[in-house]
Amino acid sequence: MTSFTPSELRFTRTERVTMGNPAAEVLVEQADAMGASRVFLLASKTLRQETDEIAKIENALGDRHAATFSGIASHAPRTDVLAATNAARDAQADLIVSIGGGSVTDAAKIVALLLKHDVRSIEDFEPLRTYVTEEGAVVNPITVGPDVPVICVPTTLSGGEFNALSGATDEATQHKQGYEHRDMAPVMVVLDPRITVHTPEWLWLSTGVRSVDHAVETLSSDKSNDFANGLAESALGLLVEGLPRVKADPADMEGRLKCQIGAWQSMISIIGGVPMGASHAIGHILGGTCDVPHGYCSCVMSPYVLQWNAEHDDSRQARTLAVLGHTHDTAAEALDAFIRGLGMPRTLAEVGVDESRFQQISEYTLLDIWGRTNPRPIRTADDVMQILRLAA
Repeated sequence: MTSFTPSELRFTRTERVTMGNPAAEVLVEQADAMGASRVFLLASKTLRQETDEIAKIENALGDRHAATFSGIASHAPRTDVLAATNAARDAQADLIVSIGGGSVTDAAKIVALLLKHDVRSIEDFEPLRTYVTEEGAVVNPITVGPDVPVICVPTTLSGGEFNALSGATDEATQHKQGYEHRDMAPVMVVLDPRITVHTPEWLWLSTGVRSVDHAVETLSSDKSNDFANGLAESALGLLVEGLPRVKADPADMEGRLKCQIGAWQSMISIIGGVPMGASHAIGHILGGTCDVPHGYCSCVMSPYVLQWNAEHDDSRQARTLAVLGHTHDTAAEALDAFIRGLGMPRTLAEVGVDESRFQQISEYTLLDIWGRTNPRPIRTADDVMQILRLAA
């Protein structure tokens, strides 16, 4: 008789995802449907200053447009998130719309939470953040979620727009920390490939590898299930097709939309409760502490984590290798070749992280929400150090 492991998936408040429709049109339609009259835009500074995309959305909203804020730095520093919260409060926002990459998306979801809890100082963030005990238990203190709904228009591929979890960086400790509540997830996500043409190639491709990493760590997880694995396999296939297409032809809108849908599929299992592993845990620290761009964290770490895990058990890596086309003997080697083919960095040295940072990264990784959920157990900082040395 065969055995199985019971599991479940949990879902958030996201009710609608549009794929390929113009962002300005669907935002006006959704604002009307929700009766929103004070729409606050949290926008990428580059999009606002160097393109007409934000102005087009402001004009389409007309009198519903309450204010626009831009200026969220990478990894969403608390100072910037607080400034955005104060601007949204002053605008009396009844709907928040993010237009931009992962840091803008994260900030928008946290702004909604901070409004609900009337956060007015950096110190007020502290009671809301998720933390890890010395025993490795993850504690989320938030019991009351936001009231003001959020809509996300992503311009990169990290996939955070679908997640109820967001990260902001404590500038004092240089530690990126999580905030999570079901109602922090957006009510709507707008996947418009046209608006992504302004995204720099390195950012598009590297965040695409971030979503590849979501799929790979789902397929590698000993806590996944057939439903989650099926989504991850499909996501990986769309990204493996779409990313090289867009690199070859930036005007390939179908290729861009395939990447966006792949990023979405890669997130569903995470949202549902399948934990990620060491690549994500280390990546959070590389980002918040060492200021490495989100996508580059996965470009560097994902193949090395596969390699380290395979030394323990490679039985869950066959599907990853199959989707990558059996181009090499191992999943780690095939993923390495795919990432190199996109022209992305593959070592810590290439992203400016040397061995002097390894001890801090290792210790902080143990405090991450996914620091203890890798399929090859991570129990000490030395375990993390082994992976970092592979990636050096």
